[in-house]
Amino acid sequence: MLEKIISHFPQLAHLSEDNKKILAQGLHYSKVPKGTTMFSEGSECRGYVMLLHGIVRVQKTSEDGREITLYRVEEGDSCIMTTTCLISDENYSAEGIAETDIEVAVVPPATFNLLLGQSDQFRSFVFETYAKRMSMLMMLVEEVVFKKLDKRLAHMLLESKHDLYTATHHDIATELGSVREVVSRQLKVFERQGLIELGRGVIHIRDRAGLAETAR
Repeated sequence: MLEKIISHFPQLAHLSEDNKKILAQGLHYSKVPKGTTMFSEGSECRGYVMLLHGIVRVQKTSEDGREITLYRVEEGDSCIMTTTCLISDENYSAEGIAETDIEVAVVPPATFNLLLGQSDQFRSFVFETYAKRMSMLMMLVEEVVFKKLDKRLAHMLLESKHDLYTATHHDIATELGSVREVVSRQLKVFERQGLIELGRGVIHIRDRAGLAETAR
């Protein structure tokens, strides 16, 4: 099992043999089906998460029910929310949902704290990963606060490699930190401009150059 984890997280290969044994003895491995709630807002953190396969979406819900996707944890990633909870000894402030079937390795809190205290290599691994994810989270904050919705929506559609974008208006609103009604209105504007064509649960991209101009 440890060899598989190191293949996804090569920084852990630099641990001493003693610390590798500590890590291996504490690890829990599991497969989780798509749609499972990995953690909920207010729940206790049960360990340091390392994703070996699949995607977990981490999102925040406001008091009025508005949702925003904070980030996704993908293969070879760890979860910044989990790291924050373990270091601060606090409960989760968001929820994580398996977007696909996933495989995950979890380091229990006691093992995590032991290695964090005695292994320079493990400590560097944790905080380097944390810093990278925090940088991405700050970029999201800047986009939500400073970038207009039409530009963000156009950019999101252009990220699709295909001209058929499959998602509900609610899903798009969650990604952009908006609400369905606002997203629907903006999509209608794009449709009138000839940039897209709306279908049931799908968006046909008709003018990539026009969307790129809007996204600037």
